[in-house]
Amino acid sequence: LARLSAWKDLGKEARLHCEQHGWNSIVRRFESFLSQAAGQNKNHPRRGSDCQLAFESIFLSDLHLGTPESKVRELVDFLKHVKCKKLYLNGDIVDRSVLKRGSTWGKRHTRVVRTILKMSEQEGIEITYLRGNHDEVLEQFFPVDFGTIKLRKEVIHQGLDGRRYLVTHGDGFHQISPNSRWLAGMGQLGYGSLLKINRAYNSLRNWRGKSYRSLGKGVKEKLDHTVSYLARYEEELATLARRRKCEGIICGHIHTPKDKEIAGVRYLNSGDWVESMSSVVEHADGSYEVLYYHQFLERLGKLNQNFPQGGEEEVERALA
Repeated sequence: LARLSAWKDLGKEARLHCEQHGWNSIVRRFESFLSQAAGQNKNHPRRGSDCQLAFESIFLSDLHLGTPESKVRELVDFLKHVKCKKLYLNGDIVDRSVLKRGSTWGKRHTRVVRTILKMSEQEGIEITYLRGNHDEVLEQFFPVDFGTIKLRKEVIHQGLDGRRYLVTHGDGFHQISPNSRWLAGMGQLGYGSLLKINRAYNSLRNWRGKSYRSLGKGVKEKLDHTVSYLARYEEELATLARRRKCEGIICGHIHTPKDKEIAGVRYLNSGDWVESMSSVVEHADGSYEVLYYHQFLERLGKLNQNFPQGGEEEVERALA
């Protein structure tokens, strides 16, 4: 009897311990085991130097810091190896809605904030933070400046190509009718579950030396087309740009990178850092492009290969 009682007590303790861990915790531990087994990503080039890709301006949106799906490691890697004069954080940088539902803010998310602050303080980069629908609580403080960091609802960027670009998150044109809100909620719940499966799936792919593949992107794009009529969304934003006397617009929100002309207005969408891992960059010659993380890695890898390991004279000759 005493032995049976001890087994029962042990069982209760095991149950209490397991109840403290939800699926998020289980998936994160599973990912860590896979990472330890795989070691360093075989497809990830070694970047031991201080090489940086130079741009005039960089536009990032939909980082969704605070969520397990946010690609923090890749984002910090990107930020540390780019150089620019202006950095636009175009909404949904911090996902307040997910944090309110119990998601955990980890040290890795804080690393992103520290990296951005370092870019402002030590490198003097002009940073503009624009609110999104997941961090709209910040709007009550707008407009406000903290040194080289500006908080705004929307701004106009004067491009080197001569165009004026309206920079805004774009959530005002991605609304769902009240009768369809329950459908949108169910869709987002399913999409969130798919993202969790996607993380474990890609950890396994990484272990096998394969590149990232999104399971949720196709579903999300179909949801956006069905519920919010993506084409009309783009046209509405182009109309807004013309109303603001601009020839272009740079937005985010729908997690769909894009570069297209709409009735004389250049429409640029920076995508996200949950699945696409993309940004919009402005080059020194005035051109723009949607830059994906894998393209960034390829270019940085080539730069590292060509970058001399000698003294200052060799460096100056290489950059001349």
